[in-house]
Amino acid sequence: MAKGYWVSAYRTIADPEKLAAYNKLAGPAVAAAGGRLLARDSRVVAHDAGIAERTVLIEFDSFEQAVAAHASAAYQAALAALADGVERDFRIIEGLD
Repeated sequence: MAKGYWVSAYRTIADPEKLAAYNKLAGPAVAAAGGRLLARDSRVVAHDAGIAERTVLIEFDSFEQAVAAHASAAYQAALAALADGVERDFRIIEGLD
């Protein structure tokens, strides 16, 4: 079964306090849903239209698990805390088998 990944590239961080509140809730929500943090705030080299801002990569055992984690009540609470604090490109992608 192919793994699932959350890929989140932040374009701007308008409110660091909202991001901190999100982080406090999102970490436990992701872990409870079976997600594993692979990269965050590491060095980034951006090409084309990319912006070298905060980037996060999270792995799940399956694509379906990744989708379900995003829909979970715990993660939705984290998103509510984040609100308009950032502009980001968030994707859930299926890995290669």
